[in-house]
Amino acid sequence: MATIFKTILNDDKTTTRTLLHEAIPITGSIVSGTYAEPGVAGSNIKQYSHGMFHSVYDYPYLSSSANHIFDLSCGFHADSPIYSNANSSGSSDYNKKNNLYNQMAQVLAGYDVTGSVLKFDVDGAINSSGDDPKFKDVIFMNFSRLLAKDEIKKGSFELQLGVSASYNTVHSKVLTIKDSNAATSYFVNSPAGEYGILKVTSDDTHIIGPGNIEDHTVYTASCGLLFYQAGIAVLTQNIFNVFHSSSMKMGRISSGSLISNGSEAISMDSTGSQINDLFRTGTINAINNAVRRRIKKVSFNNTTELNSTIYFCRVNANEFNYSSNPTYLSSSQIRVKRTSTDAPVSYFTTVGLYSADNELLAVAKLSEPLRKDPTSDMTIRVRLDY
Repeated sequence: MATIFKTILNDDKTTTRTLLHEAIPITGSIVSGTYAEPGVAGSNIKQYSHGMFHSVYDYPYLSSSANHIFDLSCGFHADSPIYSNANSSGSSDYNKKNNLYNQMAQVLAGYDVTGSVLKFDVDGAINSSGDDPKFKDVIFMNFSRLLAKDEIKKGSFELQLGVSASYNTVHSKVLTIKDSNAATSYFVNSPAGEYGILKVTSDDTHIIGPGNIEDHTVYTASCGLLFYQAGIAVLTQNIFNVFHSSSMKMGRISSGSLISNGSEAISMDSTGSQINDLFRTGTINAINNAVRRRIKKVSFNNTTELNSTIYFCRVNANEFNYSSNPTYLSSSQIRVKRTSTDAPVSYFTTVGLYSADNELLAVAKLSEPLRKDPTSDMTIRVRLDY
């Protein structure tokens, strides 16, 4: 225990922040149910009796080594035409879908001045109203803390969806969704933290754009929001309302939404139901199963925020030249001195950080002993991570 202390001044300490990133690839084979379909023994897709979302694991979820990847669900706002149709048709889950939308919007979008829950906005102007386009029918992907860590790195998110019209060959045409340019163009007007716009990008296998767009042309469209600290992606269900024709002329974008105007509908299940049909009359489980089957790949970089306080422990020439260790002296003689005229010598092995009441708070070990005598001074840099 130290008996001599030196005060660390404000000029002797500083703080830093380091962001550590890890690449997270999630293959579609895992999401679609690598081991067995939901409800079958050994499945890595967990369904719940409440029927409000699915949980995706990397191994059968009953296994002790299984890791939770993300939850998948959906919902719609009461202003949505689909909600009105679902209500009138007596869909068993329409209240659940509406409640899910409201619950997620409360957390991610917040409330307006009247206390009403805000809708998810197409262009990021969450607090706007009136004719500003909103996402009213959405799919939620809630990534686990294990993967997203402190946040998803801006500009690193990519989601590939199979949008083939055929139910049997869902990945023969692939739509890619990214948060492009989000590193410099994200929004901060959400109670859940920062978020970016998810946009459709296209390649030679899938073209999205205003009007009828010929092949080999790249266009973008807003199709959702990505909340970085919350680790939640909100996607419009209209991404599965894109139609195809034999000449590869695709859908068009109006007011931020994808509007189908082609000739081939996307079959979301084996009966040929389209996404609007499932949202209108299907259960949440049925929608989740259809969406999972069309996920080809999800990838992003997570972020671990490492905060540090750096203490510069300065030792002057006339300080700490003696050790308080009892073995430093033998018969009142300094052991490391060969003759009485030699200068005192000590060796640093440990630095202790103490409170104002001289209580030991942290200990830093040096990689090797450092020699100290009256002819030298030094500064030892101690970093405390938290």
